[in-house]
Amino acid sequence: MLDAPMIRIRNFQWGITDAVDGREHAVPFIFGCLSKFQSEGIVPIVDTEAKSRVNALARNLLEASAPFVYLPKYSGIAYLHVWNKIEQDVFARRFKSLIEAAYDDFFVECSIEPISDYRSFITKLNSIEIFRDIKAVVYPPNPLFGRLWGSLRKYIERRNADEVRVRESTHKSPGLTTMVVDLMSNILENPNFEPDSEPDITDAAVLMAADGYGKGQIIGTGNGQEEIVVRTSDAHRSFLYSKEPLPEELAEHTDRQLTGISNERDMKHPSDE
Repeated sequence: MLDAPMIRIRNFQWGITDAVDGREHAVPFIFGCLSKFQSEGIVPIVDTEAKSRVNALARNLLEASAPFVYLPKYSGIAYLHVWNKIEQDVFARRFKSLIEAAYDDFFVECSIEPISDYRSFITKLNSIEIFRDIKAVVYPPNPLFGRLWGSLRKYIERRNADEVRVRESTHKSPGLTTMVVDLMSNILENPNFEPDSEPDITDAAVLMAADGYGKGQIIGTGNGQEEIVVRTSDAHRSFLYSKEPLPEELAEHTDRQLTGISNERDMKHPSDE
């Protein structure tokens, strides 16, 4: 993040600007802005002699900038969604490209996965009457893991896997049996909730994806037999904040947000086991 290069993607240049290394701060962080700019752009100026407006060339004309803060404690990042300029999916793709370019794209991979809002996710799933297809792709968690999917984390470690994909589907009645909604609802009601048995691997993978370590998708049918598709990315967690934040204050606010999510879901470090 601190040494990422400038790269060109189609008509724009991209780079991380205004970087601040706050790793020695009380809440360790790295702050920066994902900036989108043109090598040359047209800007209006005033010709005072002619008393008229004219266009002038400007180098490295800024198109948009999205401030972000990264907290190593959580491997978590919060960033500004800039409407029609740097939207959520665009930020994730461009940030990935910049970090990988910093290592010359050699044996490196970076990805940003959204943390799902459990309540919003549950509301969407409650519209499904029959579950037809459930799939998820998950990655090794670092540094926190959700207790309800702890067995899946251990499985990934035993297999020494960089990625695990699971999928279940059926056309039979009454559809797939899943406990995702019950598991999410119970841990929101009581962070110390203990299920009677370990969640099945596909349910655990969806929970893992919802906690920011992958992607999950559930397809089913509602009352009117219409197809309903719910993705973990559809219910991403967000918060309101200044568009021009002070780095230390944004880091502290983000730390409170991620601490709240961690406590809400009883997430742990491996050393806590």
